[in-house]
Amino acid sequence: MTLSDKIALRLRRWPTERVFGRFDFLDLGPGAAVGMALKRMQDSGAIRRVRRGYYDRPRNHPVLGTLGVSPQEFAAAVARRTGERLQAHESTAANELRLTEQVPGQVIYETDGRTREIDLGKRRPLKLKKRPLREIALAGEASRFVFSGLRAIGKANLTTQRVAHLRKELKPEHRRQLLRDLRYAPAWMHPYLRHIAGVEKPSQ
Repeated sequence: MTLSDKIALRLRRWPTERVFGRFDFLDLGPGAAVGMALKRMQDSGAIRRVRRGYYDRPRNHPVLGTLGVSPQEFAAAVARRTGERLQAHESTAANELRLTEQVPGQVIYETDGRTREIDLGKRRPLKLKKRPLREIALAGEASRFVFSGLRAIGKANLTTQRVAHLRKELKPEHRRQLLRDLRYAPAWMHPYLRHIAGVEKPSQ
């Protein structure tokens, strides 16, 4: 099996919207060889270059046509490449968790790296905003995501329907993680997080 075949096989196992780069395949071969294989795949149209060093697979919608790169997937790729810790900003988390229909004008992730804005073409710009490491590195990734979404909604607007939605949508392992990470969440969230995890129902 050639290096290109190995890369293609790995890509087939990943979600189609995933953003990736040479750094995701260094276990398969030397960096220069991986780069050349990705360039050949780009030339053939199998993948497309998003920005220097980053690629995804072309995706088409029957109505919208060619879809742009996913800002969330691009952020995840940045984290894998640089080792930064990222956390979705409150407005971004609430939207991605479908706790609100309000779409933020900019996709924002907080990072322990440097602040910068990344132009992703047709899509909303992606902003990485520096935040102290201690504030984003304690709880697990899924828990931090939920905490941010709940902060965006606020206790006054956190309805039983929204809590039930999260309980249904989160994977069992992520619900269990919420219980382990309770100490990192504000006290007002605790009964809601326990309910999401399936332990108890919050009082009204």
